[in-house]
Amino acid sequence: MPELPEVETVRRGLAPVMVGAVIARADVRCAGLRWPFPDNMAARLLGQRVLAVRRRAKYLLCDLVSGETLIIHLGMSGRISIDQAAPDRRFFNLAAWQKHDHVVLDMASGARITLNDARRFGAMDLCKTDMLARHRLLAALGPEPLGNNFHEDYLARALYGRKSTIKSALLDQRIIAGLGNIYVCEALWRARISPLRKAGAISARRIGTLVLAIRKVLGEAIDSGGSSLKDYRQTDGKLGYFQHGFAVYGRAGLPCRTPDCKGTIRRVVQAGRSSFYCARCQR
Repeated sequence: MPELPEVETVRRGLAPVMVGAVIARADVRCAGLRWPFPDNMAARLLGQRVLAVRRRAKYLLCDLVSGETLIIHLGMSGRISIDQAAPDRRFFNLAAWQKHDHVVLDMASGARITLNDARRFGAMDLCKTDMLARHRLLAALGPEPLGNNFHEDYLARALYGRKSTIKSALLDQRIIAGLGNIYVCEALWRARISPLRKAGAISARRIGTLVLAIRKVLGEAIDSGGSSLKDYRQTDGKLGYFQHGFAVYGRAGLPCRTPDCKGTIRRVVQAGRSSFYCARCQR
């Protein structure tokens, strides 16, 4: 599933071609993905100028001049691509659509934005912009890990007394919005904290180290265009390349990359998800 860095990379690709542009045509080829699309979605998008393209956790938010916001979630296999029309034609031929192209937005500038989702676990919804904070997908989300409200004091309070593992706590979207399995594994390795440690037993000093590790790994992943393991592509079709620098994720049985550490990366299953870590240097 695309995580925060991948979604942020998509947002950065969409913003230059969507912000300030008008949706000149909206084609919807199915009734919905994970859930049904909102009523009259195509008609509600048609002719709307896009005021902003934002991200909240793993959701893309496209604010429209109508006072509504288009919410997009990529699900397990969703991809958004951007194509530019040739100078001598305004829009592309719809016959060029691929099998799993479910929603296509043609901007008046000639750019085509396509949502392709083979497994159909993605989602789209429309919500009044001033009601976004109450939307069922967004209402319970915690602070953004790259925002000002995520810091050592906040995380210490959020983890206090928790008996769950630190891995489970960091994946709880009510505590931190947008963190996923890959980047939690990588951040815990950088902070030298075992994913098996109880969340409420981590000292304030180590929590401070963890906050910095989370911020750093997410920033580096965004700069690398995210991680491409299966379906994910950037909006121009290119692969992200952060996966080439993984320290632990997917490296079970390989040597730990901590200098002077003689440990080997292990894989364990926690709540149905794989955790990768070095038992020697992560405590």
